[in-house]
Formats: sequence, C-alpha cells, structure tokens
Amino acid sequence: MFGALAKKLFGSVNDRRVKGYQARVKRINALEPEIAKLTDEQLRQKTDDFRARLAAGETLDDLLEEAFAVVREAGKRVLGQRHFDVQLIGGMVLHDGAIAEMKTGEGKTLVATLATYLNALPGDGVHNVTVNDYLASRDSAWMGRLYNFLGLSVGVIVHGLDDDERRAAYACDITYGTNNEFGFDYLRDNMKYDIAQMTQRGHAFAVVDEVDSILIDEARTPLIISGPLEDRSDLYNQIDRLIPHLTKEHYDLDEKQRSVSLTEEGNERIEELLREAGLMEEGSLYDAANATLVHHVNQALRAHTLFTRDKDYIVKDGEVVIIDEFTGRMMQGRRYSEGLHQALEAREGVQVQPENQTLASITFQNYFRLYRKLSGMTGTAGTEADEFLDIYNLQVVEIPTNLPVQRIDEDDAVYRTEREKFQAIAAEIAEAQERGQPVLVGTTSIEKSELLAAFLEEQGLRMMDFSNPRVLDPLFEGARTGKPSKQFAVLNARFHEQEAFIVAQAGVPGAITLATNMAGRGTDIQLGGNADMRIAYELGDMEEGPERTAREEEIRAEVARLKQKTLEAGGLYVLGTERHESRRIDNQLRGRSGRQGDPGLSRFFLSLQDELMRIFGSDRMDGMLQRLGLKDGEAIFHPWINKAIAKAQGKVEARNYDTRKNILKYDNVMNDQRKVVFEQRREFMAAESVRETIDEMRESTVEDIVASNIPPDAYPEQWNVAGLKEGVERWLNLDLPVDDWAKEEGIADEEIRERLHKAADEAYAARIEKNSPELMTYIEKQVLLQSLDHLWREHLVTLDHLRQVIGWRGLAQRDPLNEYKAEAFQLFDQLIAGLREQVTAQLMRVEVMFEAPPEPSLPPMEGHHLDPLTGQDDFNVSQDFITAGYLPQLPQGAEAPAGARDPGDPATWGRVGRNDPCPCGSGKKYKHCHGQLS
Repeated sequence: MFGALAKKLFGSVNDRRVKGYQARVKRINALEPEIAKLTDEQLRQKTDDFRARLAAGETLDDLLEEAFAVVREAGKRVLGQRHFDVQLIGGMVLHDGAIAEMKTGEGKTLVATLATYLNALPGDGVHNVTVNDYLASRDSAWMGRLYNFLGLSVGVIVHGLDDDERRAAYACDITYGTNNEFGFDYLRDNMKYDIAQMTQRGHAFAVVDEVDSILIDEARTPLIISGPLEDRSDLYNQIDRLIPHLTKEHYDLDEKQRSVSLTEEGNERIEELLREAGLMEEGSLYDAANATLVHHVNQALRAHTLFTRDKDYIVKDGEVVIIDEFTGRMMQGRRYSEGLHQALEAREGVQVQPENQTLASITFQNYFRLYRKLSGMTGTAGTEADEFLDIYNLQVVEIPTNLPVQRIDEDDAVYRTEREKFQAIAAEIAEAQERGQPVLVGTTSIEKSELLAAFLEEQGLRMMDFSNPRVLDPLFEGARTGKPSKQFAVLNARFHEQEAFIVAQAGVPGAITLATNMAGRGTDIQLGGNADMRIAYELGDMEEGPERTAREEEIRAEVARLKQKTLEAGGLYVLGTERHESRRIDNQLRGRSGRQGDPGLSRFFLSLQDELMRIFGSDRMDGMLQRLGLKDGEAIFHPWINKAIAKAQGKVEARNYDTRKNILKYDNVMNDQRKVVFEQRREFMAAESVRETIDEMRESTVEDIVASNIPPDAYPEQWNVAGLKEGVERWLNLDLPVDDWAKEEGIADEEIRERLHKAADEAYAARIEKNSPELMTYIEKQVLLQSLDHLWREHLVTLDHLRQVIGWRGLAQRDPLNEYKAEAFQLFDQLIAGLREQVTAQLMRVEVMFEAPPEPSLPPMEGHHLDPLTGQDDFNVSQDFITAGYLPQLPQGAEAPAGARDPGDPATWGRVGRNDPCPCGSGKKYKHCHGQLS
C-alpha cells in the first residue's frame, strides 16, 4: 500500500529517471536557434571541433547537449525530420548504455543517430545491429546521409562480402550489420593466422535495434562455425561391434520418450568390452578424458535400440536415408546430427561419412558482453527487464510517446475449438474489409499462418501471388474504388526486403496481411500506405521529368485521401490468432497499430485447443463451458480471462528464462576459456617473435618429462628410465644416453634436468642456425597458432560431449554444473600441457625445404544459426521453401548457374544483380522488371 502511495506521489523509478533528462532536453532546445544559423560547412566543421575538444580532455558527456543539437539540425536539413523531445531522451538513454523502450512508430531509427554520432566521435567505431540484411542496408543508406553530411564514414556488413570489403566497413566510424554477421566475423577473426587479416577492430559501443529479438529470442541458439572432422569411421565401426554384446539388462529403454541409457551393470560391461578392444586404457568410462568415448557409445546404443530400418530410415545406394515420420517421405540430403547418423551407418555396414566438427562457436549473450558499452531499442522490453539486467547489465527505460496512444485493446475472445475461432476470424476480417479498415493478422508460426491461409481461401479469399511483379495493383485499385480486392498477403519473416514493401502497404483500406511475429519487423505501417514505397513500385520505370513529378503528386494526394478514409474506419485493426508464450511478443503485435497518436484496434482470438491454453488445463474449462451451455460459434469475453492468460504467460516466461540462464552458466565455462585462448592468439599474432614463448614451452616440456618419470626424492633404481628415454626421443627428438646417466654414482634428478635442458637448448639453437633465424621466427609463430587451433577444436568437441553426459552426475547427488566446471578446468590444463608438448615436438623436428612455405589457410567452413522460432538454419534455407511459390528468387547468397536458368521459371534464376538484364528476356534491367519489389 505504501509503495503504491509513494509511486502516486513521487512517480515510479522509471518516471523519475525520465524526468531527470528533462533539464538537458531544455538546454538542447535552447541551443537550436544558434545551431540553425550555421551554414552547412560550419555545421560539418562541428565534428572536427568536437574531436579536438575530446583530445584536449573533455568527455562525451561534456559534448552531449551540443552534439545532440547538431544532429537534430542535420536531421532537419538532410532527412527533413526534426527529433522530438522524447527522441532526445531516447538518445540519452542509449548513450548511458541502457535500453530505450519506445512504442512502434516513435522513430527509433532516428533516435539511434543521436547516440551513434556522439559515440563515433572518438573514432573507435560504433556498431549498429539490426535483425536482417535488408534493415542494415536500408538504415545505413537512409541514416548514412546524415552521418556523411556531418563528416563521418558509414559502412555496412551484409552476407556475401569478402574480407577486404568487411575490413573497409569495420574501419568506418559507424558500421551497420546483423547480429549474425558481427558474431561470425568475430569467430572468423579468431581463426586467422595474421593480425592484418582480421576484419573487426574492437568492440567499443553497440546500438542494438529490436534488442529483445536479438538478445532474448535469437540468443536461444548459438552461432556455430563448423568444418569437416577427421575421419573417425574406424572408431564408429569398432564401438558398433561392441553393442551386440550388451543384453536388455544392460540398459534402460524408454520408447515413449525415445531415450536409452546404460544401467550400472551396463556401464561395467561396456568398460570391460572397451578395454578388451584396446579403446580405453585406464580409469572409468565417465572420466573427463573418456567423454568422447561415452558420446560414441551412447549414439551407437541409440542407433541399435531406438531406430528401426525401413521405418525410421532406409538404406538406399549404400546410404542411410532418413524417413520423415509425418509424411513417410525420404529426406534426401538430411542427416542426423552429433554422430547419430554415423552410428546408423556403422550399424548398417555402409561407408561412414565424416561428421562436421565445431570449429568455433559463441552465444549472443557472450558476444554482446564483449562491448565496453552496450545499448538497445525496442517497443517491448519491460517484461524481460530482469533478464536484461541479470545477463547484460542493461536497464530498461520506458520513454513516453510523443502523442497519447489512441489504440483500443479489446478483451480476448475465447472459443471452444480452433475451427470456430477461424470462422470468427474470417467473419471479423470480412466486416473490417467492408468498412475499409485494414487488418493485420498475427500468427505464432509459419504452420499456423498456412492453416489460416487455407481456411481463408475456403471462404473465398485468395492469396497474393508474389511471383507477379504487379501483385499490389488489385489492392490499390480496390482502395481507390471502395471495392476491396478479395486477396490477402502471407508473410513469414523469410524474405525481408519484399516483406517490408508489403507491410508498408498494410495500412491501405481493405488490406489483409497475415504475418508471423518477425515478418516485416522494422517497417512502419502507415495508414493509407507508404507514399515513397508506392512511388517506387508504380513509377520504377518512369524517367525523371514533369510527367513523373505530376504522377508523384497524384500518388501522394491519393495516399493522403486513403489515410483519411482509414482514420474514419478506426485505423489499423491488429487481430491476434493465438496468444504467444511470451507477453512481449503479443505486445509487439499490438504495437503495430496506433502509431504517433493514430487510432487503432487490437483483439486476440483464442481457442481451448491453442497450445498455451492446453498447457494450462483447458480440458477442465471445456467441460465447464459445455455444462454452462456455451453454444457452437459463441465466445466468452472477460477481463479475468486476460489476467489468467497473462499469469500463465508469466510462468512460461520464467521457465524459459531459467532454462536460458542455466544454459548460459554452462556456456560461461567455455567462454572463460575461449577468451583466454582468443586473447593469447591475438598476442601471438601481434608479436614480432614468439621465441621467448617457445623457449618457455621447451623448458616446461623437459620439466614434465622428468617429473613424470622420476618421483621426488627417489633413488635411481626407482626411476622409470625407459619412460624417460622414450619421452626425450618423443618430445625432444634427442637420442641421449639416459640409461647410462642413471647408472652414474650419486646422480640426482636435478642434474638429469640440467643435462636435458642444455641438450635441448643446444639442439634447438643448431636447428635455428641451420634453417636461418628469420625463417624459424616465422615457422615458430605458424606452428604455435596451428597447434593451438587444432587442440582448441578437439577441446570443443570433448566439452560438447562432456556437457551431454554430465547431467547423470546429478543421480549421485553431485551438482552437474560444479562437476562440469571441474572437469572442464582439468581438460583445459591438459590442452595447455598438450600444446607445450606438441609445439616442442614439431619444432625440434622441423626441416625447411627450399621453397616458399605455403601460406596457412582456414579449413573449409560453414556457418549455422538455427532460427529459434522455426528450427530452420538461417544460413542454409531449404530450397523447397523458396520454390513453393512464395517468391520468384532465391535468398541472398544462393546462386544458380546462368546456363540453368529457365526464362519462364523464376525459381531457377538464383540471385540476380539489380542492374543485370532480367533473365525473363524482356530486355529491361532486373530491378525494373521481375526484381521491382526487391
């Protein structure tokens, strides 16, 4: 009660923080008349003045007010947009390293220019992070005009650039790009062999647009760079031969959960079999050193017990082909991951194909925590404020809207069945279209959007054909005549540039747009349509001149009339077809309506068959509603239902957060080691010579050889002389009379150590002299880097396998996380020891051929990042999806041989340059023909 009273009297913490910025806003406004008097050249000169003042000892905070006033004036002159006062507050929040929560349509892209400009002045580089390549390209070109006007350079990172292009983009004052590209570039940089080949130059400050999507949703899955693993077919085959020796008493099988695990008796039996086969020498199967063996045993056991030939897979032409459990079709080219497919190949006696190995990986949580200062913008961050604070140390500040929100949020309508819900949605869409109100229909998944689309087609509507370059003509004609076209668009966040164009017209009277949560995100839905995009659509081929100017004025006038018509119809109607498990995603959808004080309407249509409703006991509610006499097609409306659903969503959000937090705890163990390895690697690359490090490694190797074969305070007869001699030959490449030394009167381990040090140093000095010091300096660095990379990759595989089995330690009342930390630390120590030995052994044997040494190159690599909503790999989009009629071209990066192009079939064209001749044979440029919407 006292808290509520204090909040009423003094405002919330957020209110007080926003109020604290008002004084600076007033001072910025006071500077406006003075700054407005400056010429363009004088305004541009301000950038050099600011940099000079920074060099003289002033801070960015000292410059903030004047810098913001300069950016505001530049925005007026270059973009024709003046920053509102609330946008100035948003810019200050970003500069303070926090998240600015601003409603859709409040101009977040323009807000970012304030903090970006100010933080770019020191010259360390500012990264502007977006959710897709289209937005990165759009924003860099759009806002780049402002930055260029003020004398700052702007670069953009998109898929398909080479290293030189990336290096040039990162060298700019401001760099735009996607979270995936920034993360992959960081990983690739730390696999280079020369510091001059690296593309990024540090992580000073980042502004993350759609911060909730990137730092929460996308962060569920890590970025992975993988490459082919060395051939382990023998190991798969050897372990496969052991599995038939196990009986049903040796494992617990749960066919319902499709899981299998060894019993205690089974563990003992498999350890016995592994020792007999010479695959395990000592210790327990579950020691850290044997983690890879555990992984292979588990996968072989799964292959033999959970998978049935001709049901789960078939063997065709010497290959194991997966059968889709839902359709029964063969899934050519698809393979089970984590070695399971190789285990099936070994079981069937066909050739075991090499598996992919993780060469490098990082989570977005750990990548973005590299930045010295991090900030973000979104319309919906409040519900995840605790996670932002815990994981990223980012506070969420809610910025008030420039104009009051006029949108009406209706209570949810709950139906018994999905069919009844769809019928109600179709009826609601028909009513809205009849009164000229545009409708944005939000779905939770691609699958649900396809189900609803099929239902709407049953009702007489038709889906837009995106392969038609004039796809929007019926929409504009219907809005113009007042007889809306019976067509709708289906967008699913796969083709961002085309979807941005469609979403921009979702405010045209009579428009019906079905979209998944991420579709067209970052694009404003303007009532009446977007005039600029419509001009590009309708007048793309027309030359500049009076006729085009007149036509542009006609289009702008028509858009203004359509806007007025939409306003009279009630603004944009956002219709949700299902509650998402996160309230934040629902708020994102609602926020598409009611921008900048526009009217709007939102309502969610639910059924008791929806996933979220089923999870929280809709069966009981269904029975109760039937007893109360709820008829088919009737819905229930009540604020209590909204509260109950919000409570259920809160529980799911908390569970998901705990899951992400737990995963991050494990990843932090690897991240600590990753930072050490990457930092050490950069030091090696930057150093002119690593001779001192090589000498230390050789000395440590000698110490290890002596320590492992001569116990402390032991007599010579207790020494392992044979092991000592073998170690000297293996690691130092020396043939020394170690056995004779051990027979000398009064010999001690210290003297043996000194003799070995002297012999190793002399042998290495002779090798340097023989091969030339300059050449050996180069060789030392390359051997050191390549050995570190090889061992680090093996270490990643071992840690991955360890992580999969460490959970079983919980059965012994031991904390799996603490066990994982201890084992991972032990494995890292082994990596360091192995590095010393491997580098020493190689350099003590190196021979130089009389030819230029080959330049080390990175192994074949491919990037992966699974879309957490669809499970599809963002960097390996299925071709079936593209050719299913959604769009006439492949996603960016896909290529089609020119000779394979069929002029009549756009699906065969691949990626076409915008200025290339259109493959259809029209003679026009692609951008003026079939590529007009791209």
